[in-house]
Amino acid sequence: MKRKREEKETETAASTSSSRDDGSGSGYEVFLSFRGPDTRLTMADCLYNGLIGAGIHAFKDNEELRFGEEIEGGLLQAINDSRIYILIFSQDYASSKWCLRELARIVELSRADDEKVILPIFYYVDVDDVKLKTKLYRKALRKHKSEYGKDLAKKWKKALREVARIRGRNLKDHGYYLLIH
Repeated sequence: MKRKREEKETETAASTSSSRDDGSGSGYEVFLSFRGPDTRLTMADCLYNGLIGAGIHAFKDNEELRFGEEIEGGLLQAINDSRIYILIFSQDYASSKWCLRELARIVELSRADDEKVILPIFYYVDVDDVKLKTKLYRKALRKHKSEYGKDLAKKWKKALREVARIRGRNLKDHGYYLLIH
């Protein structure tokens, strides 16, 4: 089952990489979820520009948009409309309630629809950090638990652990090279 899902993810990613926006403006092919201060000017921009350059309709939010009241609706719509989710896990990803909200929604959608694919990238973190086996993400989740309650923190923990079971790209020791090979 796990191997079958990995094969499906690879096939979907490969077919999407050659697809183009149909011009209708309805939905995105790819949604990038990332912690802005960690990756916006490096990994996220590089990946986004590569996707756009390949003709892939990708969503990457802009930090300044978060000041508006309607951004949550806009982010949720972009998540709902996307087919592929690239999650860039970085050192401070779990410290962001926005990232964890996105993550929880993405996991919820991918559970309900086999056409939705999650592709995790571990950017200067290990899979064990995302699995909550180290203190890096556990510390952030403890803080969220005290600020937002036990139920929400539990939902976010479950989403993190679920995504950590998906085979992704670990860039901690190899950098961007692994993304293109």
